[in-house]
Amino acid sequence: MKLANLFENIPQQLPEEVVEMLAGSGQVRIERIVSHGHSSPAGYWYDQDQHEWVVLLKGQASLSIDGRDEPLHLSPGDYVNIPAHVRHRVESTSTSEETVWLAVFY
Repeated sequence: MKLANLFENIPQQLPEEVVEMLAGSGQVRIERIVSHGHSSPAGYWYDQDQHEWVVLLKGQASLSIDGRDEPLHLSPGDYVNIPAHVRHRVESTSTSEETVWLAVFY
């Protein structure tokens, strides 16, 4: 067993989002996602086979959900459960600091 910290080992430069699987078993996967000014590509929507519960741990982000008029603006501690096949996209993440997410796919 190894002790780890969600806020350590974040690269200084983030030309792309960093997605790391922290744990998983069967139908469950837990990931740390680190963004810095990243967003989903124009016109791209995630449409996943699994539910996704995601919490914002650090930074700021805006998340669009298909069929919802306004984006969700997330601050540290905010979380959302996205059912399977509900299309969603990241509109923006903080440019002044890293945005750290914890996502559980189930």
